[in-house]
Amino acid sequence: MRLDFWKIAMRPGKPLMVGELGDMRVLGLPGNPVSSMVCGLLFMEPLLAKLTGRPPLSRLSVARTSTVLAANDKRQDYLRARLTRDADGTLLVESYGKQDSSMMKIFARSDCLIIRPPHAPELPVGAETPVLLLRPLEG
Repeated sequence: MRLDFWKIAMRPGKPLMVGELGDMRVLGLPGNPVSSMVCGLLFMEPLLAKLTGRPPLSRLSVARTSTVLAANDKRQDYLRARLTRDADGTLLVESYGKQDSSMMKIFARSDCLIIRPPHAPELPVGAETPVLLLRPLEG
């Protein structure tokens, strides 16, 4: 097998593996359930769309923070979060505090993942941030 990469600077999902075995693409997902699901959305879903000739799903959106988001370290983070709307209809996002990759209950309750690039500064309340939708937006 030709290994393209193993380990990636993201959280959750660092131990992702990608390679080729002959004509077959190989995608090795992490062992923690949340890490596997996040990597599945980011890597497997687009790969399957390409292999089947379908356009990739558009999951990206933008929301305003309803709480402060701490500065980020060297990895890209995908924070599980919930979405609401304010009185004007503006999309608001609030990160769940605990982000351990084995916590399925929090993932199941999440509407989206807040995308925090490496070395991102602290974001104040009301700042725009990119989100990856886990389900269609309502209203």
